[in-house]
Amino acid sequence: MVLQSLAGLPAFLVYFCEAVIAVIAYLFIYTRITPYNEFDQIRNNNPAAAIALGLSLLGFSLPLISAIAHAANVWDCMIWSLIALIVQLVVFFMVRIPVPNLPQRIADGELAPAIWLGLASLAFGGINAACMIYSP
Repeated sequence: MVLQSLAGLPAFLVYFCEAVIAVIAYLFIYTRITPYNEFDQIRNNNPAAAIALGLSLLGFSLPLISAIAHAANVWDCMIWSLIALIVQLVVFFMVRIPVPNLPQRIADGELAPAIWLGLASLAFGGINAACMIYSP
C-alpha cells in the first residue's frame, strides 16, 4: 500500500524541481529588471519592497500552479511557466504607467505604490492562471 502511494513520487519530484527552478529564475530575472535590489531593501526592513516582491511572486505562482496541474508533460509546463514569467514582467512595466517613479517610490518605502504593483501582479497572475486551464 505504501509503495502504491509512492508511485507518483518521481513525477512529483520532477514537477516540484521544475517549479523551484522556475521560481528561482523568476526571482532572478524580476529582481534584475527593477532599478533597486529587492533583497537589500527587504534586509534593510523596507516593507514596501517586501510587499511588492511577495505579491509579485504570488502572481507568478498562480499560473505556475495552473501549468503544473494542466500541462501535458514537464516540457509543456516549462513553456507555460516561461509565459507566466513574461506576463509578470509585462505587468511590472504596465503598472508603472499610471504611477510615476513607481520603482523609486517603492525603494523609498512608500506602501501605496508597492500595494498597487503587488495586487496588479496578483490579479494578472490569476487571470493568467485561468487562461491556462484550457491549454493542451
